[in-house]
Amino acid sequence: MDLLTIEHEDFTMIVECTKFDSIWNKAKGNVGEDDLYSTYSWSEGVTAVRRTADGNEEISIENGGKAPATFFDNTDYPVWVEFNNSVKDAQFGSILQNDNDRFSFRRHILAGFINYGNDIGRSEIQINYHTDNEAKTFRFGFEVLSTKLDYHRHWRAIAEDIEREYRMLSLDYLRRTFHGFSPDQNGEHPDIVWWSIFEGEQQKFVKACRNIIDRPRHRLHGEEAYVRADKLKHIPHKIENELAEHRKEPAHLYRLEQQIQTNDTQENRFLKFAIKQIGKRYDDLRQRIEATKTVSDTKRQEMLAMSETLKRLLQNPFFRTVGKFKGMNQESLVLQKATGYSQVYRTWNLLRRAYSLNDGLYRLQTKDIATLYEIWCFIEVSHIVKEQLHLADDDVEHQNRMEMNGVFTWELGKGEHSHILFRKDGVELAELVYNPKNTDRADDSGGMKDWEVPTVPQKPDIVLQLTKNDLQRGMKMTYLFDAKYRIDGKDNGVDVPPDDAINQMHRYRDAIYYKDYDAKALKKEVIGGYILFPGDGEPTKVAVSKFRKTINEVNIGAFPLRPKDVENRRLLEQFIEELINMKSYETIAHVIPQKGAYVEVGNRVLIGLVKEDNPQYQKFLDGSATMYYSGQQFPTTIALQDLHFFMPYIKEKGVRDVYEITQVRTITSKEAKGYDAGDKLRIAFILRYVRKQFSKIQRIYTNKMKQNTFIDTTFDKLEQDENYASSQNDNFEL
Repeated sequence: MDLLTIEHEDFTMIVECTKFDSIWNKAKGNVGEDDLYSTYSWSEGVTAVRRTADGNEEISIENGGKAPATFFDNTDYPVWVEFNNSVKDAQFGSILQNDNDRFSFRRHILAGFINYGNDIGRSEIQINYHTDNEAKTFRFGFEVLSTKLDYHRHWRAIAEDIEREYRMLSLDYLRRTFHGFSPDQNGEHPDIVWWSIFEGEQQKFVKACRNIIDRPRHRLHGEEAYVRADKLKHIPHKIENELAEHRKEPAHLYRLEQQIQTNDTQENRFLKFAIKQIGKRYDDLRQRIEATKTVSDTKRQEMLAMSETLKRLLQNPFFRTVGKFKGMNQESLVLQKATGYSQVYRTWNLLRRAYSLNDGLYRLQTKDIATLYEIWCFIEVSHIVKEQLHLADDDVEHQNRMEMNGVFTWELGKGEHSHILFRKDGVELAELVYNPKNTDRADDSGGMKDWEVPTVPQKPDIVLQLTKNDLQRGMKMTYLFDAKYRIDGKDNGVDVPPDDAINQMHRYRDAIYYKDYDAKALKKEVIGGYILFPGDGEPTKVAVSKFRKTINEVNIGAFPLRPKDVENRRLLEQFIEELINMKSYETIAHVIPQKGAYVEVGNRVLIGLVKEDNPQYQKFLDGSATMYYSGQQFPTTIALQDLHFFMPYIKEKGVRDVYEITQVRTITSKEAKGYDAGDKLRIAFILRYVRKQFSKIQRIYTNKMKQNTFIDTTFDKLEQDENYASSQNDNFEL
């Protein structure tokens, strides 16, 4: 299908797409037809531009005008350029070599294809060709839109959210698309911004420098000179007597002050300084960019030519009589208003500024939308966790950092280099980790502590670990979120995540283990995995969709998440709130066990009386006891095989500590008390200290003690029953 036809005085260019109808319908369903328009522009020589619309109707496009979009992400576009006989050679002029390698010139036809991948924003097709008389360049500008998100609304919201958290993280280089931006008085001015601004200014800068060198500003300068009498053009009054005295001495020299013109002005010194400073930085960045394998030969030649031009300007004989720039004592009207000087001064000022995401004339390249979406999802999850934990800014500790990536751009650190801690009153409640990668390398610092991946490396995008203290102090429940900038069609009007992304969450859960060094065993680590994708749909329909219902069934599923979609974001908020408020034993109870296996929830607790005559009485006070034994009788209504934890009730004091019951066996009275107290059997509980249930020893209501010795209960009843929550009126004596 011929989508776009460009008639030029030297050629005819046709852009095709075989599956454009399905691409258009997909974008229309996700974004809306009203937002699928692009602004087109082109250089001189074009006689007509036509866009094929519905029903093969052709629409004429004006330079700078809007028309239905042609280019979308992740789509192949064959391009044919048929030149006139006067054209001898032509090539595609992308900054990326692999784009240029897709095109070949043969028999006056330049043919190939382009695919913008996940790069969205403004872009240009550049064609370089030679006619009989000269070398020419044609540029055709347009917008590359997303089939999943509204470029004009959603991309800007994502970029702004990222920049608010991590300044300069959105920026990138060697991308097929760019975005408008404006210089800013405040903030940083890193290499990437400097380079982007100078790319748009360099031709104007060079032209201004040449104009100054051809017609520089001079000033009169007094200079002392000694000349013979025959060289005097006029006789100053002050040497008349000296001239009369030495009239017979033709070799005598007379001292004079002459006014001559000089180029050594403050403005010309600044010009020399600006060219030297800009040329040095340009050459440094050029060499770093040339080291990048993906940069095209065409771009290398352009950069080298500009670097040589700046060097030749500085070596011009004009600057031999210009001194060193020592700064400005006051503002110079010449630099602000004079022809040439004002352009140089303006460029130099621009290169010292930062940037703003507000629309402007300058080009700035950013990371591809898939990477931006992944970072944005990490930020959104962090905000939701903070909101649901009801924390202030001071309770959130960012231990993440940006690291230099490639030529002069940044990426968010991975694993231990990028995580957020959520604390309240010094107690850790949750931890969020970005992009940990676990491998079998001992020096892998991008992974997570105590994680074990016996097979192949795994790299989930976002790891949420919630800290629970109800069963065991510091127990961490691990949940994975993976951001996928993909949509796999619709079901009942709701966007659906791709199947392979859901399968990946199953793989993560099966592949990642926890290494218990005490028990020298691997244990399951991940409880659930969830896809975050830029889907849309009515929240009521999303809530009953298959990918949402499977979360309740098997703890694997997905959530649609896109900027400005408050309703569907609330579904994720509610889910994370449930994870935060859910008790450990409830979480474990929902884990589906292997067939034939029995999963012990570990919620039952035995509270037993400890008297002063117990040999381990002091150890129970210190929290270091290792065994508890019963009296001569033990209630038969308590099922020993179901007991998990033990809490000692210190007589007349109360309870505080929780111990895990690691073993139950029978012992004699002699073994229990340490002296000959008979051979009657008692039940012994072998214990391992776990945590403090209360910060201090607290009395509980003991009227439920069986035979005045034991209470068989659960942690949730212990916490919820108001009879156990207060001991102010407890006067029960055992």
